[in-house]
Amino acid sequence: MNIVISGLGIIGGSFAKALKKYTDHYITGLNRSPKPLNDALECGAIDEIGTPDSLKKADLLILGTFPQAAVEFVEKNAHLIPQNCIVADTSGIKSEICPRMTELSKQYGFTFVGCHPMAGKEKNGFSASDADLFCGASCILIPGSASFEAVDKVAKLADKIGFGQIVYSTPEEHDRMIAFTSQLPHAIACSYVLSPVCKKHKGFSAGSYRDVSRVAHINEKLWTELFMENKQPLIEEMDILINNLNDIKNALQTGDRDELEKLLAKSRQVKEGLGE
Repeated sequence: MNIVISGLGIIGGSFAKALKKYTDHYITGLNRSPKPLNDALECGAIDEIGTPDSLKKADLLILGTFPQAAVEFVEKNAHLIPQNCIVADTSGIKSEICPRMTELSKQYGFTFVGCHPMAGKEKNGFSASDADLFCGASCILIPGSASFEAVDKVAKLADKIGFGQIVYSTPEEHDRMIAFTSQLPHAIACSYVLSPVCKKHKGFSAGSYRDVSRVAHINEKLWTELFMENKQPLIEEMDILINNLNDIKNALQTGDRDELEKLLAKSRQVKEGLGE
């Protein structure tokens, strides 16, 4: 296939490197700034630096940009995208993206498949991209109105570049689950390191500190967009977390040892019940 990747940050760059490592597809890169393009061409992650006209030959377009930027790119260039082309985003939210992309696909004739690779690092940019970033990771696909053949083509490509499992979902289910599994942990980590004692942690911290604080090394522009566009599911998960923290806090304040032990035991049982 002729594959065009728009946006060569950590995700788009990792797709380019993985596709070159594990497949024989021809990769064209598009990016707003030139340095990632030049770096990608130099290291062999892409075969050529493209222009919007490169979309005319695309069999697959992968959008590696922020959610709104992905929609804006397609809105601006949809007239160049062939009707046999599959367009796949990589956004961390779907309810705000998928309906708009599906509408554009029906208007211009291309096929849209929502895609969310559940992989990443604390660092960003092409320099942080990795051909093996997706190895063993989950790839969430949102079929929407796409044909079985188109969705299957994306799924097989994901499998070929190392994804460990393919999960099919709807935009609503995706955003509800991601609020819990991804966005809430980022909010927790950011809240955690805002403690005034955080700056003094060295010498007093080990695995627990690293586990909780790791994702506080955050891309604030991206995550502000993700939080705001998925705010209701995220707020609901925050409310649940706050209630659970208050239960533990109240047991401490009242000196209720039995209640505290019961709460801690319940959390252990939930975790063990998941086999983790």
